[in-house]
Amino acid sequence: MRKAPLTRPALLAGLLLLTACGSQKAEEQGGGLTQTQVPGAQGLPGDSPCGGQPSATAVKPGASPLPGGSSHEEKDGVTITGLSRGTPHCAEFAVTNHKTEPFSYTITFTFLSSTGEALASRKETVPSVKPGRTAKGTVTASGLPSGAPSTARVRITEVRSVPSDEAPSQGGSCPTSGIRVYADDGDAAMGLRVVSLHLENCGTQLFRLNGYPRLQPLDKDHKPVASVKTLQGGSSVATGTGADGVPQPLELKPGERAYATLVWRNTVEGGTGGTGDPVNAPYARVWAKPGAAPVMVIPELDLGTTGKLGVGPWKKDEKPTPDTGGASGARPSEPPAASAAPVQP
Repeated sequence: MRKAPLTRPALLAGLLLLTACGSQKAEEQGGGLTQTQVPGAQGLPGDSPCGGQPSATAVKPGASPLPGGSSHEEKDGVTITGLSRGTPHCAEFAVTNHKTEPFSYTITFTFLSSTGEALASRKETVPSVKPGRTAKGTVTASGLPSGAPSTARVRITEVRSVPSDEAPSQGGSCPTSGIRVYADDGDAAMGLRVVSLHLENCGTQLFRLNGYPRLQPLDKDHKPVASVKTLQGGSSVATGTGADGVPQPLELKPGERAYATLVWRNTVEGGTGGTGDPVNAPYARVWAKPGAAPVMVIPELDLGTTGKLGVGPWKKDEKPTPDTGGASGARPSEPPAASAAPVQP
């Protein structure tokens, strides 16, 4: 598994002075107020979702949280709505679904010092927000090193969304399909990207695989990217990545798992042989085998101008299952993971 997220441009969306706070809860509103929980959240007494103390700052729609009147508090339906006092650092946020079907959201927040130094990056998942509704939650920066600034700013650096009926599943209740499919964070070094797809049979029946997963790269608007050539096997991109080998018939009993490796380069070159303009396809629709229900994963395909994505065959995953409910990391047959690209604020 990638040691750190790939380097990506910071998608500035919300920047607020923050004085620390506590835990998390979430609520969904629209046509009447109802309660829901962001996974891992806790409902605490008091007026503030960040803990038992009132919000230090509440950002009203259209108001600017930044000096000089600059308004960056909203990005792709996500808004920083307030700050609370306490420990650890915390910010309240809201996610509004402006689409016509339920969507699940994955939001990356970066906590910064008052001088702009990145203190921590946190990712929150908000599942199945219905059309026209708003889910509220909090994000905390617990576990900061000793000596970290007592005040900080928080930035919404990235927002990703997938249709709820195609959302990947790494744990929790088993999907109706009987299988869980998700992508890990992968490895990145010297322009080479390696990401694994993971599949777990969480149902009650035998699940058979023989071949390659089918992938359809998608842009930020979830539209197919026709310029990408998807190749079976990874040798045309790089060798020794785990994406090589001949497909073998697999029979996954309930609880057993498989994985397939994606490999690409983010090289940007002029001349012929590439796609022309650099291609960024954050999403990919995956079919584990013909007839399987599609799942939309978020591998962040920054393909440069290469126009090529290597897809390895499904392989049996013999590694013990971690507590999160899915496999991760390099397999015994793979070389050691490359050093990951540094995190950029």
